[in-house]
Amino acid sequence: MKRSFSIIGCGRAGLSFTKYLFKAGYPPAGFSSRSLESANLAAELIGFKGKVSTNPSDVIGDADIVLITTPDHVIRETAEKIAGHGGMKPDVMVFHCSGALSSDELSALKGANAKTGSIHPLQSFGSLDSGKNPFKGIMVGIEGDRECVDAAWKMAKDLGATPFQIQTSGKMLYHAAAVVASNYLVTLLKFAIDLLGESGVESDNRFEILKPLIMGTLSNIENAGAEEALTGPIRRGDTAIVKAHLEAIEESSPGMSALYKMLGQYTVEIAYSGKSISSDIRDELLSILNE
Repeated sequence: MKRSFSIIGCGRAGLSFTKYLFKAGYPPAGFSSRSLESANLAAELIGFKGKVSTNPSDVIGDADIVLITTPDHVIRETAEKIAGHGGMKPDVMVFHCSGALSSDELSALKGANAKTGSIHPLQSFGSLDSGKNPFKGIMVGIEGDRECVDAAWKMAKDLGATPFQIQTSGKMLYHAAAVVASNYLVTLLKFAIDLLGESGVESDNRFEILKPLIMGTLSNIENAGAEEALTGPIRRGDTAIVKAHLEAIEESSPGMSALYKMLGQYTVEIAYSGKSISSDIRDELLSILNE
């Protein structure tokens, strides 16, 4: 039989875990949220008739697994409150679901004989109305005590996700990587779209023009890795084109040149480490990009 679970924090993430853990055969033990209405919603979602409360300590006594799906800034406070009350099963496993914070946020629970970990679905949670399993096919980052890593690994697979392990000390860098891949990709594409606009292309067509190039680049990264996927003037060592780019950008949109230079400097190092440019070309490109 699968381990029983309680949810602390019944927002979108908490409700998603509730619905799909239950579907995967995990028996519920209780639900708690700042709002009793939210906790009741989680219970009603799966027809649960057991413990529901605004006090986390009221709903964890029968749980093998406790998932804290609150906002990040109250995770430590919630753990301290639970630890102070006690009443948990021996060796209960307590997880939080923050992307940025490590299981160290749950350190107060160590003194209450709990095992601690974090389980982070690399996904944003929308409405459950679509009926689509938000865990299916996504990646889930896991870290913490060995027992917690093993249990979270199984949970992730039961939910239809692909688990991978993170070092506890590297959790913030993991989150930074996710921000760069998602949020900063938006920024980078907006930069490209704006430059295309400065060239005179109509606004309705800009993304569609760039889309095949974007998708092709992503495919190349997937198939060959980022270093091998690099193309363009820096990889070719075409210093004249890089210099001409900067002159054109500074003439039409001087506010954009700093970002082009910063990205270019990082790209030079990728090209150099991949041995596509010599040390002399590297130095010449960096000189242009540092002007």
